[in-house]
Amino acid sequence: MGDSSSSSSPASYIHMVQHLIEKCLIFEMTKEECMEALSKHANINPVITSTVWNELEKENKEFFEGYLKSKEERITMSQEETTRIIQKMISDSSVDSSPNNNNKDEQ
Repeated sequence: MGDSSSSSSPASYIHMVQHLIEKCLIFEMTKEECMEALSKHANINPVITSTVWNELEKENKEFFEGYLKSKEERITMSQEETTRIIQKMISDSSVDSSPNNNNKDEQ
């Protein structure tokens, strides 16, 4: 155990956590999702992930402001798009089942 601890300093561990957080950002995860994923898949204490994330936010304020804003816009767009698609499906199904459409050929 002594050999491995000398090669994995606290700084290199923090750097690894930072790298994993950056991967989470690529997948558009929230801080909470990232904390959960790193805890589950990399056995990293959520407090460490949260601390490193907070430091990254401090060092890269503009990036994180844009990231969060963009994520919120995508969620809103997704909800609006879902509503639009559902309304179109309802509209299309009511046109398809309309009595006038089914009986036009018979008249």
